[in-house]
Amino acid sequence: MIGWKFSNFIPSDDNDPFERLFKIFKDLLVHTSGDVSEALSWLTELDKHYKLTDKNYGIADFIKDLTEKGYIDQQSNGAKAGGYNPTSKMEIALRRQALDDIFDQLKKSKQGNHTTKITGQGDEFTSELRPYEFGDRLDSIAMSETLKNAQINHGLEDFRLTEKDLQIHETYYKSQTSTVLMIDISHSMILYGEDRITPAKKVAMALSELIITRYPKDTLDIIVFGDDAWSIEVKDLPYLQVGPYHTNTVAGLELAMDILRKRKNPNKQIMMITDGKPTCIKKGNQYYKNSFGLDRKILNRTLALAASCRKINIPVTTFMIARDPYLVNFVDQFTKANNGKAFYSSLEGLGEFIFLDYNKNKKKRKN
Repeated sequence: MIGWKFSNFIPSDDNDPFERLFKIFKDLLVHTSGDVSEALSWLTELDKHYKLTDKNYGIADFIKDLTEKGYIDQQSNGAKAGGYNPTSKMEIALRRQALDDIFDQLKKSKQGNHTTKITGQGDEFTSELRPYEFGDRLDSIAMSETLKNAQINHGLEDFRLTEKDLQIHETYYKSQTSTVLMIDISHSMILYGEDRITPAKKVAMALSELIITRYPKDTLDIIVFGDDAWSIEVKDLPYLQVGPYHTNTVAGLELAMDILRKRKNPNKQIMMITDGKPTCIKKGNQYYKNSFGLDRKILNRTLALAASCRKINIPVTTFMIARDPYLVNFVDQFTKANNGKAFYSSLEGLGEFIFLDYNKNKKKRKN
């Protein structure tokens, strides 16, 4: 017997020189914190080594297309006059690529989707059916099964539709969630030749794009913490840089708690990406810093805040991208004080860990 096997068509951009270069350029732009000139310089060097372009389409053509498509625009003043700036369209493209990259990881690991296991008056239909109950939404009526019941129960000659004939699609409930993502920008995030801040930025951009496009009722606030802590906007993420800072985890947690107190959603959580122990707290207008070992003053303040978050039902999930024994000990103490969770993640798996945890937390429903 002759037959055909069909699969999903996946269009390839291998023959499109712009798209091929654009994907590489977006990664470079995040790595250079939005410096278009530096990213183009790296792209030119890569082109020399790996022959990314040919005589029909070169880097100059790529820059022209970036400008004409609205991804970069030319600076008109300042110290870098004549250079280029990324546009808001580029910022969206960076977030979407980050989201696509992480979902590619999730598909490879064959993980679940973003719905709950709790049935009831939810948002998404399932294949399961049940009899109608007073208060059920009319738009969840399974018409085919309902008409079939009516025919069986009353026959064609006396065809009528009663409440007992109605069948309802069971639904999954999707809870609303308010999340604060804390990103460590202390100097250790680029120490020892390892770039830890770029993966953190990509994860934050992807999570932002996921919420903006698929879960608009959720809220995501992003804060960064070094010696102090402050909020940043989604559009600022590609330009985020590490500073000459210590790690003031207390300041980050205090700001996160202040933000979440103002959110009306019953489901609140803090996700913290860090690579080290807390080494700084603020006492009045002065900073108390100690980079050596686990300082008891700093540790106690941090653990006290973890316990405070627990009291107001704000779990903290820590994504530790380092595995030194004394850091593991700190994270264990912090997690126990908060009754939260901790993941010891590689840089490559950071996005997958965070997305799966966000998905899991979305499955919790609080009345």
